[in-house]
Amino acid sequence: LICLIACSALIWLGGCRTLSEPSGPPPKITFEDSKIDFGDISPNKLTTGKIKFTNTGQGVLKITKIAQCCSVVARLTGGKKKYAPGESGAVEVEFTSGAKPILFKRELVVHSNDRTNPEVKLTVQANIVLNVTCEPENLKLFLGEENAGCPKLKIWCLDDHPFSITGFKSTGDCMTADFDPSLKATEFVLEPKVNMQKLTPNLKGYVTIGLTHPDGNAAIVLFDVVPKYSVDPQVVLLLGPEPDKPITRSISIVNNYGKNFEIESVSSRSDSLDIKVLEKKKIDKGYRLNVEMTPRAAEGSGLLTGEFSVVINGEQELAIPFKVWYSNKR
Repeated sequence: LICLIACSALIWLGGCRTLSEPSGPPPKITFEDSKIDFGDISPNKLTTGKIKFTNTGQGVLKITKIAQCCSVVARLTGGKKKYAPGESGAVEVEFTSGAKPILFKRELVVHSNDRTNPEVKLTVQANIVLNVTCEPENLKLFLGEENAGCPKLKIWCLDDHPFSITGFKSTGDCMTADFDPSLKATEFVLEPKVNMQKLTPNLKGYVTIGLTHPDGNAAIVLFDVVPKYSVDPQVVLLLGPEPDKPITRSISIVNNYGKNFEIESVSSRSDSLDIKVLEKKKIDKGYRLNVEMTPRAAEGSGLLTGEFSVVINGEQELAIPFKVWYSNKR
């Protein structure tokens, strides 16, 4: 009886398998090209194109899905999904190029009932080139210099197409610049004015310059500020310590502008770590601290994180993060 049931099940499964197998004449999807290359294009531009295909098989071709990558939209022309033998169609693609020069490359996958090639990979490619450029591309600013040592910004086009400047915006509104939006030219020189009070909390950011050039509506310039103080190491790591057992670490603090300063205090911001200064040694432009750190493991945790602070000249506070890894979770 058991054997009879088993055999019946195998026959039933075999029958199902036979029913599920495709029958009839096979379709075949054939693309004119597996890649569409738009060549050189401008930034911030909507680009569209088509990749044509034909059903070169003998059965009806059914396209079930187009798997598309980020920033690319792909669809079938007219939304049509079934194609008779000899009938042609196209995959329409569109994307908006970014603001930076780069080789843009994305992949699409066309799924169909083509038995020999059910998943066809297509490549969308373009080379984004700038017709409007800016110099310098990155601004290095200094807190200790007049106007943060900010240089002039030169903006010009590579295609001799006159344009206007429509706006000047910076992170934290820490920079402004005078311009005449009614003036058209192929080259401009701007003199940014830095608000030092607003710059101090914005040590990294960017400037966006609005433009009317047809191949680029904005120029972006990055900036970063040399901070007053540098700490080495930036993160204090304690690997495999014993809880409540002191560990000594060396920490260097220097003034990047060569100014003299005094360290007023060092204290922990976390209950999971006690810290005490054992020695403060004067070095070039700063100090080297030998500190005693005593971590206390939290119950059930193998990792502790937190910060301790260094107060300088009684007013500026540096936050130094720490991480403690225990070899065995407690």
